[in-house]
Amino acid sequence: MLTGLQVAVLGGDARQLEIIRKLTELDAKVYLVGFDQLEQSFAGAVKEKLEELPFHELDALILPVAGLQPTGEIETVFSSAHPQLTKTMLSKTPDHCLLFTGISPPVLTKLAEQAGRTLIRLFDRDDVAIYNSIPTAEGAVMMAIQHTDFTIHGSSVAVLGMGRVGMSVARTFANLGANVKLGARKSEHLARAIEMGLTPFSIDQLPQQAESLDLIINTIPSLVITSQAIAKMKPHVFIIDLASKPGGTDFQFAKKRGIKAILALGLPGIVAPKTAGQILAGVITDLLKDAAITKGE
Repeated sequence: MLTGLQVAVLGGDARQLEIIRKLTELDAKVYLVGFDQLEQSFAGAVKEKLEELPFHELDALILPVAGLQPTGEIETVFSSAHPQLTKTMLSKTPDHCLLFTGISPPVLTKLAEQAGRTLIRLFDRDDVAIYNSIPTAEGAVMMAIQHTDFTIHGSSVAVLGMGRVGMSVARTFANLGANVKLGARKSEHLARAIEMGLTPFSIDQLPQQAESLDLIINTIPSLVITSQAIAKMKPHVFIIDLASKPGGTDFQFAKKRGIKAILALGLPGIVAPKTAGQILAGVITDLLKDAAITKGE
């Protein structure tokens, strides 16, 4: 239980609703900022304006998964307001107050450092990334079906990157009957591809592989789908780039060649916000339980 803990949830999207639900179920006192247009109510949660929060009593602040906007504003799907978090506000919180976010843009990282508060980047955690790889893979399947006129079954698919997301994506498409090739750099990743029954190739060989592909799914956050590779692709090829901004695709050259390429960010929150929210809620509440134990010692 989280009885006695006071937590502020600042903006965000539908994923935050699952976090709020979990926090209130565990008896935390929850303040909601940026939810004034939300009709749903939660027992134990109260709506507040950012400037009226009891910062000196807060044990945690939960920010949207994207952190803060470059201006310091908090993204608010359920409000037309644009609250802005400041160093002064954070400095009023107790020293043990935790800041939760998915990723941390420079403005948030700097703000946390200036206020001397612990910033927890949830998307850097292996458990969150592995859990999130499931709705990400399903989202990639959804996009492939929506944007192509051929079946996944029997198609030639290249998955680039053998990290937590790449592995789940490759397995999912292989299970749907695609002929999956796995592009990677590390020898151990190429070996894992063979163990999974996939066809491995070095990322550097993508231009040579490109002509035989129907679908390419990238998870590597650096330029790997180059103009040289795109020049060899057939017109029907569809590229789904799952890497963080700016992705790993030469989008300008792809457009010039008439190759459809989409940077697909935040798929878990789009295709399965309930599940994605439950994943975050579970990790956040576990960390808060640990913090509560430490606080009580």
